[in-house]
Amino acid sequence: MAVKSKIRKAVLPVAGLGTRFFPATKAQPKEMLPIVDKPVIQYAVEEAVASGIEYIILVTSEGKDVIEDHFDSDPELERMLEERGKKEELELVRRISQLATVWSVRQKNPHGLGHAIGCARTLVGDEPFAVLLPDDIIDHPKPCVRQLIEVYEAHPGCILATEEVAAGTEERYGMLAVEAVNPPARAEWQGRVFRVKHLVEKPKPAESPSRYGVVGRYILEPEIFTCIDRTQPGRGGEIQITDSLLLYARSKPIYAYRFEGAHYDAGDKLGYLKATVELGLQHPELGAAFRTYLKSLKS
Repeated sequence: MAVKSKIRKAVLPVAGLGTRFFPATKAQPKEMLPIVDKPVIQYAVEEAVASGIEYIILVTSEGKDVIEDHFDSDPELERMLEERGKKEELELVRRISQLATVWSVRQKNPHGLGHAIGCARTLVGDEPFAVLLPDDIIDHPKPCVRQLIEVYEAHPGCILATEEVAAGTEERYGMLAVEAVNPPARAEWQGRVFRVKHLVEKPKPAESPSRYGVVGRYILEPEIFTCIDRTQPGRGGEIQITDSLLLYARSKPIYAYRFEGAHYDAGDKLGYLKATVELGLQHPELGAAFRTYLKSLKS
């Protein structure tokens, strides 16, 4: 079955309050917290762009204008850097504003992830699209979204990124009941591509259908918007994308892909610290000195 169109657009929901990082996020979006020398949101945008995405759709809320500004051009700043001969800094600033075409739409009320994705309907149009949750940072030479797109091209349907989560943490994830696709379209996908039989939003560990949890990367088909419209408020009184996907699954397949790469939950304080350390160690300028410093610490 041929895929109708290339996936060109990615939706990034960034309307959350970031209460887990109070007071740091009282006056700034959590997506702008830095990991080494880049804000969290930039890692997601760069992953999308490296996967072939051309258009970034930010689903924002009040007080998030600084995210849009970060990816916009700043002629005054560029002029000042040029006058001062700061060529490297000038190139860096220009590169950020040229990453992709960035659009934004407001989620006026916090009604859940499904509702946030639904807010992007007009900008997405009638084509498949990616969704990236910026809190989830996934580090691998082949971007996670690129991995999902390749699976989508071979197994059309909604594609969810998944990994086996630690026992006892199931209440933090949408959990999956799956069966392996055997054989998958590519031999290297053996044991990595699954047909999703059921989804449960944040179940108690004893009630989880498996240890496979959904991580914040999706390829969704445009039919999901109709399913979102039909979804009733669920857990927490919110429109859960899990419930919308269950409606979608009544007529079309959903697949999960156990992606390759290191996953850091930067929406969690410990996960944020882990991402800072791991990505700091990879930094081309700071990595060696940072590693020496860490080795010098006494336990």
